[in-house]
Amino acid sequence: MPDIVVTPVGSRKDRWAFVELPWALYRDDPNWVPPLRQHFRELVGFKHHPFHEVAEVQTFLARRGKRVVGRIAGIVNHAHNKQHHEHIGFFGFFESINDQQVATALLDAVGTWLAERDISQIRGPANPSVNYELGLLVDGFDSPPTFMMTYNPPFYERLIVEAGFEKSHDLLAFLGVLEQLPEVQKRLAPLAEMALERTGATIRSLDRGRFLEEVEGFLELYNQSFVEMWGFVPMSKAEMRHTATALQHLIIPELAMIAEVNGTNVGCIFALPDFNPTIKKIDGRLFPTGFLRLILAKKHIQRVRILSINVAPEFQRWGLGLSLMNALVPKSLAQGLKEAEFSWVAESNSMARQGLVKGGAKIVKTYRMFDSIAKS
Repeated sequence: MPDIVVTPVGSRKDRWAFVELPWALYRDDPNWVPPLRQHFRELVGFKHHPFHEVAEVQTFLARRGKRVVGRIAGIVNHAHNKQHHEHIGFFGFFESINDQQVATALLDAVGTWLAERDISQIRGPANPSVNYELGLLVDGFDSPPTFMMTYNPPFYERLIVEAGFEKSHDLLAFLGVLEQLPEVQKRLAPLAEMALERTGATIRSLDRGRFLEEVEGFLELYNQSFVEMWGFVPMSKAEMRHTATALQHLIIPELAMIAEVNGTNVGCIFALPDFNPTIKKIDGRLFPTGFLRLILAKKHIQRVRILSINVAPEFQRWGLGLSLMNALVPKSLAQGLKEAEFSWVAESNSMARQGLVKGGAKIVKTYRMFDSIAKS
């Protein structure tokens, strides 16, 4: 059997192989959802994306003979290292056949590339950072992922561990069934109203007339409120603008709630429709008609992903997150939604975990980050 050869991605043919590999690996997996090809090419660096203005990324392909059997990217996220005063690298966009030799060769290639930059510690998978798709699915393989969440076969965990990695941190996905919410709301509404009275806050839906400005405001609050979150790295201004533009046609304004105090945004909750069933139907292709099908799908969405609940640091102990959730309930029911996934929640975020459990949500998926084990 030919040896595994790992080479940097260089040619247009290599880039095509890097993007298309999952279609071969997952062809018999009913729960896999293809990425939006255009968005993926941006994130991995084959097209412009502002993340790459603050990071270095090198992609690799593994071949056995002429057959492509795996892929990976090495990532130096300078914003992360500056934020956390660390000197580490990341791996991401990992895919492999069920073969330890392939996985080890890919991770070794990233290790060598990072060592050339005087980096010995490796963390991942990050695709390409905490602000996008993160973590390896290690529990919850019985259903497809929600929009912008990762998916992989169960054997990936073994491949990564046996290549010299150990658990760094778990990220959790909670699922809430919306038919339970009216009963939950009866218990929580008084607390939510009390929080509004104490803070003097008012809650409104996103303003359609100032859509991009409102989404950028949400992202600025995201940067402020998650400073203490595990692994958090603020989005750059360019990333915020890029993300706001990308989301402007996908957001349902009624499902984005903003808390204000004296006209200043101090909190927000953002529910993103789960477009994955439609993305699967269009096979990840936005053109020529896929984009239109995504827009039309908003009318029939039955599940949303609660992307985040953000509260400015000075208001985080006042219960405004509960007030935002309380305000979102009637809007969600009016949209005919049936389920909401809260993802992801860091295992270290005990406050968020306790609040979700009290609200009746249950953990349905676990995503894991891994660190390389130091070699003696």
